[in-house]
Amino acid sequence: MPVLELKNIRKSYFLGKEEFPVLKGIDLEFERGDFVSLLGESGGGKSTLMNIIGGLDRKYEGDVIVDGIPQKTKKEKDMDAYRRDTIGFIFQSFNLVSYLSVLDNILISLKMTNLSDKARHARAIELTKQVGLYDHRKKNPSQLSGGQKQRVAIARALASDPEIILADEPTGALDSQNTKEVLALLRQIAKSGKTVIVVTHSQEVADYGTRIIRLADGQITGDERIKPSYPVTEHERVQPKALSYRDTFRTAFKHFTHSWKINLLIALGTAIGLFSVIFFLGLGNGATNYMNDTITSNVNPNVITIFKRTTTDNKLSNEEALRQSQQELGTSAANLDSTHLNKLKNVDNIAKVEPAYSFSGLSTLKYNDQTKSGLYSIDTWTQSNINDEYLTGTKPADGEIALYENDAKALNSNYKALVGKTINLSFPAKTSTGATVPVTKDFKVSGILKTPDTVGSSNSSSLIVTHKTLKNALDAAGADTDATYAVVTVDKVDNVKSATAAIEKLKIDGNKAFVTFSVTSMLDVITNITNIVSYVLAAIAGISLIVSIFMIVVTTYMSVAERTKEIGVIRALGGRKKDISRLFTSESLILGLSSAAIAIGFAYLGEFVINKALSSFLDGASIVQISVGNVIFALVIAILIALLASLAPSGRAARLNTIEALSAE
Repeated sequence: MPVLELKNIRKSYFLGKEEFPVLKGIDLEFERGDFVSLLGESGGGKSTLMNIIGGLDRKYEGDVIVDGIPQKTKKEKDMDAYRRDTIGFIFQSFNLVSYLSVLDNILISLKMTNLSDKARHARAIELTKQVGLYDHRKKNPSQLSGGQKQRVAIARALASDPEIILADEPTGALDSQNTKEVLALLRQIAKSGKTVIVVTHSQEVADYGTRIIRLADGQITGDERIKPSYPVTEHERVQPKALSYRDTFRTAFKHFTHSWKINLLIALGTAIGLFSVIFFLGLGNGATNYMNDTITSNVNPNVITIFKRTTTDNKLSNEEALRQSQQELGTSAANLDSTHLNKLKNVDNIAKVEPAYSFSGLSTLKYNDQTKSGLYSIDTWTQSNINDEYLTGTKPADGEIALYENDAKALNSNYKALVGKTINLSFPAKTSTGATVPVTKDFKVSGILKTPDTVGSSNSSSLIVTHKTLKNALDAAGADTDATYAVVTVDKVDNVKSATAAIEKLKIDGNKAFVTFSVTSMLDVITNITNIVSYVLAAIAGISLIVSIFMIVVTTYMSVAERTKEIGVIRALGGRKKDISRLFTSESLILGLSSAAIAIGFAYLGEFVINKALSSFLDGASIVQISVGNVIFALVIAILIALLASLAPSGRAARLNTIEALSAE
């Protein structure tokens, strides 16, 4: 049975409605081991017939039958497989990939086989020896002569072990010596049992074959058998397979490194935008953490301050109700009794409930013969004060008081000497009926606090005393002993929000009983503000990424134009449209990842430099803190940019007509 049959092949081209017939009913059969020459002048239809046999041109009438299987009705993916398995192309213009070595040009075809990497390399080496190019295997095509280039093309055509070799004017660009060497190689291929079909207009070339078919004006004008076809010897053939994504990626990487200068410039341009995004996000992280640390170093983040909800409007937000309660602070109506405190103790995750007092008014401090009067705030020591900074001494215990530095100095210039001494405090308090009564009590000084910025001048200050002692003094004076507010300590910081929400839902007599304030809510506000600022800055910086997209689009289009012939070669060897699309998508992806790598490197360098420069101003804190999430975000953005930018050019590359691509200059 013939390996190849052509049944009434007809092909016409149309200019408008006018038809120009090229092939006018071709019927031929080809045997294995035949070296067939299609002899004819230019314009006779030889190349068109070769393209039809090779599955590159499917717009024809009639049918091509290979090993008894019709090709006309096959789907495109099946025709790709047909070219991988059955056809080997040798082109007049060689069609070698300029940036690949001799060995890599041969490996293009071998990548579409099921051979392992090691076996592919071994077969490529063997083929370079077979065509006499072993010593030139590492050279690029530009370093080869015309005859050497054609030998590379022959080796590439043989690599996948096809049944049929199609050679289109293989000696057209060669001198007489190289012509003889190439024809000798083709004859040797035919002797190995393959069918070799050579298109030529040279009688001398045609005489090398076993059969000459003359073609003129689209018709067979002669079919001469010169010698019998060569005997066929059976051997285990290399099995074809579709090009893998890994091999496509490797090819893309080779071209990327080949054009590294232009790619580096584009990667740097894209990296600038990515760097700005990463850096501003890191700046937002650092600013947020710096402010949060500053606040939590002065305030215990595990505590919630609780006030009695004085409004009966349950729909009023916590913030609005808190403002109303604070306006009534100090009155009996705003105080917390035992019922309120017991409610708080039953809330989940609450470790401690501390009732507390707060009084403001004209008060007097006495020590020996020194007296100081002024507007003071007298507050109970609670867990919210554990981060207070003491210049000397410790927190107050029962019967003790802690003074701020400015108040201590007013009583004794050597303020540290006051620690352990007794002072007298007089301040006004309210009775349950709202009357004002004086409260006087002696306290032992436990420590001296650093005056914070929130405390004003010497006539407007704060004192801290213990709750138990203060309650006893109030009781003795006949003042209201219900707590002004309460401080709740939560077992874990992570539970503060849930505990706060639970407290705000508590009701007494059908009405919400409490309003809350915690540093967590303040931190949330700060975090939101800094996040918004950093996101806005990152978004502004990200505008440059739009320019990057266009840069990659232009670069990929340029790459498609530059590699049109390569696209045609891959398609002729059996590469699928999606393989071509993947090739350019992969190159864009490599460009995007390179940009991300550069941007991440510069971002971490910028983080180091800025933090080092500002370290002395921020007490060693890092104002830029690039997180793993920021890096991952940059990588995702880089990948998305690369994929979006590659869509149009890679789609265009995949849609290129193979025949036109092969003939591109």
